[in-house]
Amino acid sequence: MVINTNSDDEINNGRNIIFNKYEIGKVLGQGNFAKVYHGRSLAASENVAIKVIKKERLKKESLVKQIKREVSVMHLVRHPHIVQLKEVMATKAKIFMVVEYVKGGELFAKVTKGKMDEEEARKYFQQLISAVDFCHSRGVTHRDLKPENLLLDENQDLKVSDFGLSALPEQRRSDGMLVTPCGTPAYVAPEVLKKKGYDGSKADIWSCGVILYALLSGYLPFQGENVLRIYRKSFKADYAFPEWISPLAKDLISKLLVVNPEKRYSIDDITKHPWFQVGFMRPIAFSMKENAVEHNIDFNYDNDAEDVNIGGKPARPFYNAFEIISSLSHGFDLRSLFETRKRSPSLFISKFSASTVVTKLEGVAKKLNFRITGKKEYTVRMQGETEGRKGKLAMTVEVFELAPEVAVVEFTKSAGDTLEYIKFCEDQVRPSLKDIVWSWQGESNCQQQ
Repeated sequence: MVINTNSDDEINNGRNIIFNKYEIGKVLGQGNFAKVYHGRSLAASENVAIKVIKKERLKKESLVKQIKREVSVMHLVRHPHIVQLKEVMATKAKIFMVVEYVKGGELFAKVTKGKMDEEEARKYFQQLISAVDFCHSRGVTHRDLKPENLLLDENQDLKVSDFGLSALPEQRRSDGMLVTPCGTPAYVAPEVLKKKGYDGSKADIWSCGVILYALLSGYLPFQGENVLRIYRKSFKADYAFPEWISPLAKDLISKLLVVNPEKRYSIDDITKHPWFQVGFMRPIAFSMKENAVEHNIDFNYDNDAEDVNIGGKPARPFYNAFEIISSLSHGFDLRSLFETRKRSPSLFISKFSASTVVTKLEGVAKKLNFRITGKKEYTVRMQGETEGRKGKLAMTVEVFELAPEVAVVEFTKSAGDTLEYIKFCEDQVRPSLKDIVWSWQGESNCQQQ
């Protein structure tokens, strides 16, 4: 059988061999441009996961830079508590990523079941800090640490995954700071949303503090019915401890969830804290040997690409190897790679004051023939004049000023048809606001910075 690199043909679930090295098994996950298969190494007889990505779709969905960054990052970090990629092979049309098979699921699944006892939570936190410390020592900051990106192996040991938003030293400004807002709202450090720049390592530590709180509490420290409420609480470090957390654990968390990054604990401070030190053993020595194979992969798509023969000699494949991370959950979770539908612009960050944003919104409403039906404390309600499938379209826009000249703006449909609302936002609202938008939710500029 042949894997046709120019078609959507599937790999059968029989005994199919690729590159004379791996046996392909059942599908673990799939999306518009990639599939993930359970596999087995013929040489080592070990389980692996093989992700097959179509270059054409990768370029179409603008994910090339994200993958390239993961390539560079994972070439630098190799650690017992970081998911590893074993090998990458490619033709002109497809990329085959052979990744460590992590089958224990997400740490998030444990959090959703309720609080952990402190001994178990401490074990995972120690493993997390060990991995993060190593990343930082190599100049890598993760920028999206959360339980969903922390996986468990068959021994219930932690593995950090998903470096899609991570940053390398060359992405920093001359003063060592990063500027692009990245991360998940409930876990992102306050300074990340300010335009003055932020230290990626210190932002990671804030996220570690949120994770530790969640492990011990069974819920997040900063919660709200929408993103604005979450940001408002995190900017003030507005949280409360449940009574069951021990005084020492409370003390450590309170040193991590500090709004001022200069006063926040460093990793060295964390490892010296008495709560952290209980039973702490640094990871045993592990290999720092880097693969000598060139790790620059060709992302160009060629419509005349060769086929890859299963069970036979490959037709001039392009080989290379590097370390890369993929989110795994009960096999693989490829939500970040499989997301292809355009999101409605429900939230964006602006480098302008709240009053400036409101003035801009009023101007946009007039331009788009929407009338202002209400305005109160940076909340603007507007309604269209044209009848749609379900009446006139109406929306509420709330502006929250996080800091001087840094505002978060959230849109909510109040009336009308949802599909018409999404299309209106994409075709009309987004272009009209481009001069005040710093970053739309879900479309961060982390690929550049």
